Amino acid sequence: MANGADRSAAAVLRRAAERAMLAPSIHNTQPWWLVIRGDSLEVWADTSRQLAVLDPQGRQMTLSCGCALMNARVALAAMGYAAIVERLPDPTRPELLARLTLPERRGDWVSIGALDEAIPERRTNRRQFADEKVPPDVVYDLVAVARSEGAVLLPITNPEHLKVAARLSRRANEIESADPAYLAELTVWTTDDPLRRDGVPAAATPYAGGTVHSHDELAIREFDTRGSGWLPSSSESGTDQCLLLLGTMDNDPVAWLRAGEALEHLWLELTRLGFAASPFTQVVEVAQTHERLRQELRLEMHPEVLLRVGLAPEAVATLRRSEADVISEID
Repeated sequence: MANGADRSAAAVLRRAAERAMLAPSIHNTQPWWLVIRGDSLEVWADTSRQLAVLDPQGRQMTLSCGCALMNARVALAAMGYAAIVERLPDPTRPELLARLTLPERRGDWVSIGALDEAIPERRTNRRQFADEKVPPDVVYDLVAVARSEGAVLLPITNPEHLKVAARLSRRANEIESADPAYLAELTVWTTDDPLRRDGVPAAATPYAGGTVHSHDELAIREFDTRGSGWLPSSSESGTDQCLLLLGTMDNDPVAWLRAGEALEHLWLELTRLGFAASPFTQVVEVAQTHERLRQELRLEMHPEVLLRVGLAPEAVATLRRSEADVISEID
């Protein structure tokens, strides 16, 4: 980094790491290590936080780390740095998912930096969405955003395709909810402790009366295994809402990482515009419904996340692990 910069490399990268910590992750597991090394920030997968039942291949863990990577990119851009990004830079260390290196010179403006203020405002919103439609020009811009990150965003508008997505989403939810191991893992990563710094808190989950079941047309994941959810029991999610399917043409760790970057880029853009979003991943997690979705929608891409978008009351923020447990600085 050039001499005379407003901040030292360590300070710049530290802020980027702090922003990365605010990214969404599967079950709020926050499965990342962030290492500042010289003029670079490394994003490592914390495999001790990988969901063994839900995510045995590490796809969702990697996608989550992609969201953290996007936040770091945005934070650096807000400070004028178009970071040099290396994805999976060392084949001998697959847990090292990305390395961001500061360029020689600081610029005046990097476009994605405009999303920096949206990072602390972004939420996973499991509330009922308003009837107001998402404008077509917003959807059009989101498709372009996904493309810019090497992903594909498909708005699901065909009535038959909407029915397929809803049916397979419910079926995936039923399959997962019938698995005792899945329910046990879900219980581990949900909490009614307001001071816990990871997992999905009761304040952000619909009330389910201590059982896992969905009455909504589109099955949102029900985290309330203890009957302590604070939100209304139904999110009223259905096929009359804006549904966007995010996918990638490849199906490997680099593609999963890029999908996470695309997802967070979309989410930050939606947050900046005042829209809420909630992801549906059950239909992708279950092999049976994953393949049926590809077949019945005639997809060439590999689906990664089904996203519900709209207007909704504000959701609560979830806590984050302490910086001391996540960020390391190595000379």
